[in-house]
Amino acid sequence: MDGQIVHDSIHARLGWTLEYAITHDDRAIGYGSVAVAGPWRDRPTVYEFYLEPAFRLRAFELFDAFLDASNPQAFEVQTSDTLSTMMCLTRAQDIGTERIVFRDAETTMHTVTGATLRCVTPPDAIRTAIEERQGGGEWVVEIDGAVVARGGMLFHYNRPYSDIYMNVDEPFRRRGIGTYLVQELKRLCYELGAIPSARCSTTNEPSRRALQRAGFVPFAHILFGSLGRP
Repeated sequence: MDGQIVHDSIHARLGWTLEYAITHDDRAIGYGSVAVAGPWRDRPTVYEFYLEPAFRLRAFELFDAFLDASNPQAFEVQTSDTLSTMMCLTRAQDIGTERIVFRDAETTMHTVTGATLRCVTPPDAIRTAIEERQGGGEWVVEIDGAVVARGGMLFHYNRPYSDIYMNVDEPFRRRGIGTYLVQELKRLCYELGAIPSARCSTTNEPSRRALQRAGFVPFAHILFGSLGRP
């Protein structure tokens, strides 16, 4: 996929996923993944489907065999995973999207008068989060000694990607502080040896604007829906 995989960490969470091997002549040629814990506890949900390229002429047949074996109720896929998306949409009902995934595209040089950035997570804790692919680090923006915004990066995604988040206190919004914070978190992310990514609700226009002004571009949606069967 050559980018952040939003649901990558589910594979490593004990009891969160059921994995199905797809075989041909006793050799594994692909797999299917169903989330069964956390937000998906009562609604088994397909989130990945993969086949070796040589077997994709049989993609629909093998996907239906996977559905017969796993009996999921829903799907939640990242559209940059084109095979999973195509297969799920073949059987889809009640399709929707609620998140946009962004990748970095440009370095920016925004400034905010009087703003300073301060890390509130110990450096060794950030390094541990990177190595263990769990947790992350947090920073604050201060103006005249007062904290006006908070943000950070999380590392429970496929290496070397991290996920940037931020929030600006209501009285200080619409001043470019969010854009500045995202920009600086991107810079710090690269310094830590990671590649910054971000996600945003489709309805959160201010955050979308801040991410794009800081050099992020949209490259995928997280689609969800029910899986109808013939």
